[in-house]
Amino acid sequence: MTAESYVETFLDRERREVERALARVVEALLAGAPDRVATPIRYALGTGGKRIRPILCVAAYRAVRDGEPPPALYDLAASLELVHTYSLIHDDLPGMDDDDVRRGRPSTHRAHGTAPAIVSGAALIPLACRAAAEAAAALGLGEPGRAALVHELCVAAGAGGMVGGQVADLEAEGRSITATELEEIHRRKTGALLTAALRLGAVAAEARPPVLEALTSYGRAVGLAFQIADDLLDVTGRSEVTGKTGGRDLELAKATFPALLGVEGARKRAEGEVAGALAALAAGGVSSRELDALARYAVERDR
Repeated sequence: MTAESYVETFLDRERREVERALARVVEALLAGAPDRVATPIRYALGTGGKRIRPILCVAAYRAVRDGEPPPALYDLAASLELVHTYSLIHDDLPGMDDDDVRRGRPSTHRAHGTAPAIVSGAALIPLACRAAAEAAAALGLGEPGRAALVHELCVAAGAGGMVGGQVADLEAEGRSITATELEEIHRRKTGALLTAALRLGAVAAEARPPVLEALTSYGRAVGLAFQIADDLLDVTGRSEVTGKTGGRDLELAKATFPALLGVEGARKRAEGEVAGALAALAAGGVSSRELDALARYAVERDR
């Protein structure tokens, strides 16, 4: 099997498992929720997507433990997608990126209204924490382990992570910033949750400290490479393939690596991060064909 066909087969298989887990988790979590909240949530989650964060979580678990992960591990991984979906709903809102299209469909606030989008996005945060806690219990983790997983998720999603990165991204619009400043924005806005995906999988598998450190370093590097690739796709991608409005970064005067380094310079920087991610795994004695493939996919994808 070629590397390309392996990635496609692997991602297709894992996405199916993640979708099944999301269906399980969401129906349980939304039981009794008002339609005004539940309907936009189901809509936002139903737009599909790469599901890369849950898949990274499962791949990290597999890198530590042999055999197929239990269903509860996929439920834990689904909590990451709930947080990510909340961020997409709010990113698209007026006052933020004000985007009409997400994953080839009208964005949630366009389909269901601004107020329901705001409320449903906010509701996904505690739902994600509950999903993580319940999945950790189902995995047999004790109270300290369950608390550690929820803590990881909240730190990555909060003001020191994804939310703080989004604020810094908005503040950087229309002004000149350095590559170092841009890297810090990307590491928080996108990288924090991607890194948490690796850490959640590793903690759930009870990884040894050197392995957890290696997976954390891998996650930081892949997270930055992934965001640089997103910046490049905004410039070079086709909207009918990416499912997003092309050229929005330029329209909003956002700071991006292609704007700072040029397209080729940004590509080389992303490739360098992938090399760093793979080196981190090797240094930590982590051997995983899946993680190797996911790192390369981060920069080679077309959507």
